Amino acid sequence: MADLSGYSRRTFLSQSLKALLLAGIGGISTNVLALQGWKKLTVLHTNDTHSRIDPFPDNDPKFPGMGGVYRRMNLIEEIRNEGHPVLLLDSGDIFQGTPYFNIFGGEVELKAMSAMKYDAATFGNHDFDNGVEGLVKQMPHAHFPFINSNYIFENTPLDGKVEKFRIFERVGIKVGVFGLGIELKGLVEEHLTKNIIFTDPVPSANSTARHLKKNLNCDLVICLSHLGYKYDHTKISDESLAMNTKNIDLILGGHTHTFLDTPAIVKNSEQKNVLIAQTGWGGIRMGRIDFLFGERGSENHAYFLYSKNF
Repeated sequence: MADLSGYSRRTFLSQSLKALLLAGIGGISTNVLALQGWKKLTVLHTNDTHSRIDPFPDNDPKFPGMGGVYRRMNLIEEIRNEGHPVLLLDSGDIFQGTPYFNIFGGEVELKAMSAMKYDAATFGNHDFDNGVEGLVKQMPHAHFPFINSNYIFENTPLDGKVEKFRIFERVGIKVGVFGLGIELKGLVEEHLTKNIIFTDPVPSANSTARHLKKNLNCDLVICLSHLGYKYDHTKISDESLAMNTKNIDLILGGHTHTFLDTPAIVKNSEQKNVLIAQTGWGGIRMGRIDFLFGERGSENHAYFLYSKNF
């Protein structure tokens, strides 16, 4: 374990934190951090689990025996037992991909996520595969909010059932979480999405993130995105979103099934760093990102410490 007792906050950031990050060390005890006036927050995240309740078969050519809800649940519990505050988030496409969805319509997936105590999720395009009515029917099984700020749900059964953002407080740390969805036209049959209106994610993200950071004084702003990591064309992606917005600290992405071993770092419109993370698909991996927080009121007082995909 690193000995931090001889470091001032500034020295710790410039030397010890850099060394820990390069070494991939995340297991700093709560007591050591508290002595230095720091708080640690662990963000766990998944995306595109696609109804993968059981592990992949042992004879699967790419992912033999990998994934599965039971393994993820045990891992989440182990991390929570470390004693640091934890946020557990999902970036969409919870549904579609195994007979569990075809038979039960999403009930099993949402009950499993509720048992794992997810804090929030956003929508992916496949979450509408049973139509808006089918999704609404299953939402009572979700003991967590669905969040989206760039779809307009007026005149649909989802009106009043989706939050634009949610603020979570953990031991004095204030985290604002909002969601963005991909354009559904061309991905989902129009009769399934009814009157959902897609709006440009960039102005929506800028407005929501500014409100969370500046008006509501969030220490960390997280975007749950189902836009896709990046494209060779002009379609909006997590990468281009990060470049054209500000006040977002972390984008947890989905849709493109991208396996990122560590978060990508992109400069935003103010040339500040934004982290982008994604964990592939099928519940094969779960992402972990640890942050350290200094005293409230100091500039950029949330610091990226550690990341691992399990």
